[in-house]
Amino acid sequence: MTVTLPRTTPEQQGIASAAVLDFVEAVEAQIHELQSFVLVRHGSIAAEGWWSPYTREQRHMVFSLSKSFTSTAVGFAVSEGYFSLDDTLLSFFPDETPADMNDHWAAMRVRDLLSMSTGQAFDSWAAMVNQTRWIAGFFEVPVLHAPGTTFLYNTGATYMLSAIVQKTTGMNVLNYLESRLFQPLGIENAAWFESPEGITAGGIGLSIKTEDIARFGQLYLQNGRWNGSQVIPETWITEATALHMTNADHPNPDWSQGYGYQFWRCRHGAYRGDGVFGQYCIVMPEQDAVLAITGGVDVFEMQKPLNLVWDILLPAMGSAPLPDDPASQRRLTEKLASLACPLVTGQPDSPTARQVSGKMYQVDANALGLEEVTLNFDDSMGSIVVKTAAGEDSIPCGFGTWIQGHTRLFAQPLLFDDALTASSGAWTADDTFTMVVRLLETPFFHTVAFYFDGMELIIESQINVSLESMAPVLLTAHRA
Repeated sequence: MTVTLPRTTPEQQGIASAAVLDFVEAVEAQIHELQSFVLVRHGSIAAEGWWSPYTREQRHMVFSLSKSFTSTAVGFAVSEGYFSLDDTLLSFFPDETPADMNDHWAAMRVRDLLSMSTGQAFDSWAAMVNQTRWIAGFFEVPVLHAPGTTFLYNTGATYMLSAIVQKTTGMNVLNYLESRLFQPLGIENAAWFESPEGITAGGIGLSIKTEDIARFGQLYLQNGRWNGSQVIPETWITEATALHMTNADHPNPDWSQGYGYQFWRCRHGAYRGDGVFGQYCIVMPEQDAVLAITGGVDVFEMQKPLNLVWDILLPAMGSAPLPDDPASQRRLTEKLASLACPLVTGQPDSPTARQVSGKMYQVDANALGLEEVTLNFDDSMGSIVVKTAAGEDSIPCGFGTWIQGHTRLFAQPLLFDDALTASSGAWTADDTFTMVVRLLETPFFHTVAFYFDGMELIIESQINVSLESMAPVLLTAHRA
């Protein structure tokens, strides 16, 4: 069932189009990069935009924003009587007694998992994902503090919530939410990866569309009501978004306002679900507004988009509709229609292109697992044919435009294997072809430069954002 929110002008919802334009221009000037946004006020979409090649039809990996959806599954399960917030963790997993069993382990409750207050020494996620039994990995991380007393962001705790929902309901979180949340809101084709144990990852891994994020936020803004029906009990909305744990020592102001049940508290009476690299669902009850954002924002700059929301959009939200402003609306419409990620700057052709086109290069051992590469060029586009142990991919590449394709070259364990791409390239020097490969359903893109020198080829690849090293990967290759 396709469900869309109504569209209006910003002025009809009490927001000046000029302010929305200021926000978009500030985003482009100060942040690298947002990929989409949907602004909802009084239940209607007042403005929305996607930076090409990203489109409204594409799902996007939302990383830790997934946690707020897992929290919602817990809310449903509690309301349906499957378990309570005060049930202990060990009551669900009696056969998983931790090696360092103590009173803290025995006291850990569902609400402690929800509020990121398990008392563990560190985020259990790292201990879990390096083995096939993630539940066992969670129980390997010591509990140093009494549960419910100390905040520590812990993606492993969310996985355990997912495991509890699955164990008690007989359905994984993705399937459990299908009829309860996704269908009523019109969220279609949601995807969520599973652990080796067959349990929805919970803390990360959900992929949905930007408007789906906005509808989810709007449901919470409306205290769980949707189209006249109470989808989620209002008591759960209140409980999940309330302050349960303080974390005032965080340097970023919107990460120091406290934590609810898998929701962050914000300044200005707002709250949000968010995911690394700029995935946000910001709910502003005082303004009756929701802002959904996807992006590829550096992990150290995630406060910046929120600052722009508070500095530009929030003051622009008036209490009554504004007079129509056709000139400002036209400028905003034109801007939103022209949003685009930068293409590679250079030339569509080079004398080197004719010398290397169709020639296969064997690649020395490398971290990407790339074995062979062949570049093909014609007048309108190119393609990069890569061979790895997983098989052969041909990545089409446009000159002065984006061309879609697929690749397994940049696969990330747990996240994706075969990625939908949009690629563009140009000759940035006579002997250098540079292309950008955007993995469209993720925050990631790779900038790949090919340096040709006779029979030799140097390949330099760099990712835009990462939780690990962002240093360029250098590969050497030789013409076969």
